[in-house]
Amino acid sequence: MDRTDLQRLTKEELIDLVLRIQRPEKTSRTSSKPPSSDRKARRDRAKPGGAKAGHEGHSRAMSEDADRIIDHHPDQCLCCRASLSSDLAAETVSEHDKIELPAIRPLIERHRRLAVRCPSCGTLVVAAVPDAAKGTPFGPRVHAVATYLKTFQALSYERLQGAFANLFGLNISQGGLMNMLRRAQGAFAAECDKAVAALRRAKVIASDETGVRIEGSNAYHWVFRCAEAVVHQAAPTRGAVVVRTLMDGHRPDVWCSDRYAAQQGHANAHQTCLAHLARDVAYADEASEDMLPSRLKRWLQRAFALADGMETFAASTIAGKRRALERSLDDIFATTTSCDLARDIQNKFRRARDQLLTFAQWPGMVDATNNACERALRPAVVQRKITNGYRAMWAAQGEADIRTVVDTARLAPGTNSFKIILQTVSA
Repeated sequence: MDRTDLQRLTKEELIDLVLRIQRPEKTSRTSSKPPSSDRKARRDRAKPGGAKAGHEGHSRAMSEDADRIIDHHPDQCLCCRASLSSDLAAETVSEHDKIELPAIRPLIERHRRLAVRCPSCGTLVVAAVPDAAKGTPFGPRVHAVATYLKTFQALSYERLQGAFANLFGLNISQGGLMNMLRRAQGAFAAECDKAVAALRRAKVIASDETGVRIEGSNAYHWVFRCAEAVVHQAAPTRGAVVVRTLMDGHRPDVWCSDRYAAQQGHANAHQTCLAHLARDVAYADEASEDMLPSRLKRWLQRAFALADGMETFAASTIAGKRRALERSLDDIFATTTSCDLARDIQNKFRRARDQLLTFAQWPGMVDATNNACERALRPAVVQRKITNGYRAMWAAQGEADIRTVVDTARLAPGTNSFKIILQTVSA
């Protein structure tokens, strides 16, 4: 906007422009921007690193299974210089682990077809083609390592090729790696179908989506989460058709998401993510001198306190706190304000009025936020920033299937992503 454009503005438009310029910049605390986009504090004002005063120190836990144990005996008494036999009774004073990785090289098993001449009739008989000579020469563990590094460490084909060559001494072309990943992805289809089936039985479902590049065009990575499954989907659209297609007619009792229109109307009740609203309120409270954002901020603090205590509060206590929050919200909606920013955030709450406290009607089953879905989407966001997307839809959907199987298995405690992949491709 140049000087000529400014001269064309009315007085009211100039005032509005100045107010917008004076508003603080949005950060990860006051919007959905990632923490990496925040401006770093000046070095002289930054907090010192390291452990804080009074912090209890921690050391590495000892390995549960040691491959070799070496005992160190004293050989001489420090008092009288007498020799100490190794047969003397001893007690353990301390233990220390020494950890090293073994040299890794591929285990190559060569199969040779032999031919022998029959001593009876002189016919040359050739052995049948072994199973090892059919299909790919690479075993399940090679497929699992390639899948893990490509999907969960976001390595490009070039970097993946270098990792195999430098770490394992195994030279594989980028085309060979692509074929390997495509074969591995097919092994996840059955388990992925089980996760989708569990999602279509769920009473409570949470969902979120993020942008991604597929075949050079804008597309979207969706995630759907319930108590028994986490389902990832790659789709060329952000429309509600993605939800309707995946749900296949199933209508859960509660749907949890942000306020995006395509996420609305898929269940009998809806829980709006309060974390999204809290970021908007934090920005309004910081940028406006009106008291309305501060009142909404305190209201959210009470709502979060109720959500944190859902498993310990009695049903009557939950009902009483919910009614008190609803009355407070009615008072806030009845308040008039001349601040545009405060009015906007007030209208956001008003439009989501029936979706703010749904979690209080489903104790222990519905979360007040959609943070679990946001965490499930985070690896897809990292992958997008590192690789700029996928060259083909099969790669995007195949990776979504892998994440579906692994994230669903990780709902159980003590699971390991690589072991899940290895077990799946070995089946």
